[in-house]
Amino acid sequence: MDTIQNIIDGQRQYFRSQKTKDIQYRLSLLKALKIELLNSEKQIYEALYADFKKSEFETHLSELGLVISELDLAIKNLKKWARPKRVSSSLLTFPSRDYIYKDPYGTVLIIAPWNYPFLLAIEPFIMAIAAGNTVVLKPSELTTNTSKLISEIIGKVFPPEIALSVEGGVEMSTELLAQKWDYIFFTGSPRVGKIVAKVAAQHLTPTTLELGGKTPCIIDGTVDLKLVARRIVWGKLLNGGQTCIAPDFVIVKSNAKDDLIEVLKKEIIRRYGNNPQKSKDFPRIINSRNLNRLKELIAQETVIFGGEIDATDSYIGPTLIDNPGLKSPIMIEEIFGPVLPILTYEAKKDIEEIIWSLEKPLAFYIFSKNKNFVAETIEKFNFGGGAINDTMVHFGNPNLPFGGIGNSGMGKYHGKHGFDTFSHEKSILKRGTWLDMPFRYPPYSGKLNFLKKVFKYLG
Repeated sequence: MDTIQNIIDGQRQYFRSQKTKDIQYRLSLLKALKIELLNSEKQIYEALYADFKKSEFETHLSELGLVISELDLAIKNLKKWARPKRVSSSLLTFPSRDYIYKDPYGTVLIIAPWNYPFLLAIEPFIMAIAAGNTVVLKPSELTTNTSKLISEIIGKVFPPEIALSVEGGVEMSTELLAQKWDYIFFTGSPRVGKIVAKVAAQHLTPTTLELGGKTPCIIDGTVDLKLVARRIVWGKLLNGGQTCIAPDFVIVKSNAKDDLIEVLKKEIIRRYGNNPQKSKDFPRIINSRNLNRLKELIAQETVIFGGEIDATDSYIGPTLIDNPGLKSPIMIEEIFGPVLPILTYEAKKDIEEIIWSLEKPLAFYIFSKNKNFVAETIEKFNFGGGAINDTMVHFGNPNLPFGGIGNSGMGKYHGKHGFDTFSHEKSILKRGTWLDMPFRYPPYSGKLNFLKKVFKYLG
């Protein structure tokens, strides 16, 4: 295999040939990728099951189905997205026609995480290709089956001078980040995100960082708790809780706490049985390191439901934790597992104390019929995005930008927002030659007052 530097040089040379800027060529690549993905459907299910024991339904719901939808959206809209956009001209530049061109950045590095190893590798990859870039993709080394399959699929569709999937561990990521890229797209933890940002800054490389955080879920007791429990249990336990936008903890009105706990217990049993380990629909923790991390978090808290652990099966059962301290590890770390702490509040200031003690989260959920409470809460707190009276479903709408703020990330993608992320907006002013006002040229004596009037008029 060529060295990383040779791969980048080859992609950069190919990009400069202008071939990736051809819209029809991009469309042909996207269509070929879709065919290969559909032909590989069975292997995709098998790979995700081997890595997580994830069911075919959940794999299609949370990985393959979303990828195909994103591909279809790009194929349908690429010509419109890539078209130069006419914008209003200014009196100062009259006569002119003004445009925004969508320019690919060049050679892009995408580093994907392990929790949704197929979706979070291929979705940004699609939009990077759609925007006309060349791509080096680094899938996660923790999901060996899925990463190997991704590399095989990309290798079948794309020549390496356009796109290549490179497998390997931390050493490979380090080597990749040491190179000069035109854009870096990283999904992972805030800790590693800071490393990526620091390295990218050495070359002033633009980046998108899709990170995570402590996602709150506020319940004021005005919504039917059985419905609340269904939607929280689904969002929390999808992918075994290993989702960056899963509810990380609940803040419930104190007079509704006991009832909420009871309906959560019943809902978990209804969906996964008395022994979720035997359920075909309950995924496993990715590896022993993460299993032990979760085990240590649970050991320090009051477990009111679940807590079963089987290290030989990488299994932790759905677990409810009662009222952890705000300074406890489980309220400082992102949990990333099927463990749900339950906190209470009496007044709005209690919610503020909890949420403002943490970094700005990637997601935020509110269950309430009180429109004023919902509106006030949305405006009060900073977060990446969220949902009212549901969890996680905002991720599925390609018209909504997805991304974090502060410690939970920077930049956004999904649908056209993804295409825009991998495109530089190039401003072009096409000036007429039939008129050339002498006012802007020296000498400037006696022109200042008139200039002020012009700017006042423009304002």
